[in-house]
Amino acid sequence: MRFQITFNRTGKQRMLPMDYQYYISAWIYSVLKKADESFARFLHEKGYGQSETKLYKLFCFSRLYFGKPKMWRERKLFEIDTTTLRLKVSFDVTQAAATFIKGLFAGQECYIGSRFNGLDLQVTNVQALPEPSFSETMHYRLLSPWVVSYQPDKQRPAQYLKPDDESFLELSVRHITEKFKNTRNQVVPENKISFVPHQQYKRSGFVIKPDTPQQTRVVGNLFDFQLTAPVEVHQMIWNGGVSEKSSLGFGWCEPATQQSVTN
Repeated sequence: MRFQITFNRTGKQRMLPMDYQYYISAWIYSVLKKADESFARFLHEKGYGQSETKLYKLFCFSRLYFGKPKMWRERKLFEIDTTTLRLKVSFDVTQAAATFIKGLFAGQECYIGSRFNGLDLQVTNVQALPEPSFSETMHYRLLSPWVVSYQPDKQRPAQYLKPDDESFLELSVRHITEKFKNTRNQVVPENKISFVPHQQYKRSGFVIKPDTPQQTRVVGNLFDFQLTAPVEVHQMIWNGGVSEKSSLGFGWCEPATQQSVTN
């Protein structure tokens, strides 16, 4: 289920790191963690069992919407004038669990940013968003990068593939089928999924764990695509993201027109 979270900027600070996605992810985790005991009890009472902390990873989020900022490229900062910001967040859980999660975020206060630059925000509204009418063949547009990593040598950093790389399609479909199996305990044969990316794509990525020894840049691709799969797979993608590392904000997609994919 998807929600739109509206924030009010409460502090005077207007600078936000361009690589802010990691801080958004950390904030979402912190909200869930604060409610860990009650959330775990809720999940247990609803029949999820005791091991459902994995649900914390079944989320994705959009880019932060804050109008057109001034960009300080040399400092890798956005200067934001607006006092109202919006974020879309999705959780791959049942309606009952989603309603519970919605209540967790209402009225939250947070700081999004680094030790040096960031925004003080307060949640002023959490709105449930309607689910599209899914069919087996859907057309999507990526609004955050789809990451496909390949690491044949564990001693070396992972390679981030492009859509025209030989293994991109195979690994993309495999990720979708494995994610479906891990979250639903059901198997979807790979031959039941057909994935057709648009020929044009743009490389895009951002830094995770900035200003730490674990800092690394993850790179994916922005493109339109057509996906043919069981409706339940489309629902999973809508609620949990289509990419690796979805809980870091990768793989957020929206329905697109067929023309944008086939051109």
